[in-house]
Amino acid sequence: MKHKRNIVLIGMPGSGKSTIGVILAKTLGMEFVDVDLLICQREDCTLQEILDTRGLDAFLQVEEDTVLEMDYQGTVIATGGSVPLRGKSMEHLARNSDFVYIDVPLEELEHRIRNLTTRGIAFAPGETLADIYSLRTPLYRRWADVTVQVNPSGDATVDIVQAVVEIIRKLGL
Repeated sequence: MKHKRNIVLIGMPGSGKSTIGVILAKTLGMEFVDVDLLICQREDCTLQEILDTRGLDAFLQVEEDTVLEMDYQGTVIATGGSVPLRGKSMEHLARNSDFVYIDVPLEELEHRIRNLTTRGIAFAPGETLADIYSLRTPLYRRWADVTVQVNPSGDATVDIVQAVVEIIRKLGL
């Protein structure tokens, strides 16, 4: 099955977008792009270095600029968890993409993310993972064409990929 549209994975940091994206792209015979890696290549530094040296607003601007420069077709794209904070980025992606929201419960994310302050996650000083979750979840739901619920006990990546593939085929995306 050859896709002309992109499949864009959205969801919280730690939801597995990058890992799922690589396997999904292989399964569907598509290219794979990770927005976080594009940012690192573009800026020649880590996400955390951008946050530490330039701050949250500058990071979000770099992320938005990177997304707005993207011009892919038939590609699986793993976004950074903060991409939906900028509507312009999402509108740009929406022109040629279907959004798949990888919905992982907060408790599971708290279990997975042990390095909140060093992982390159965009959040304001004093914010917790729960704060980020409550702010972003409505945005992910708003943009999602498809939502894949991840079991709180942690589904295997291959099971999540299979669920995404089945939904994509069923909906004809």
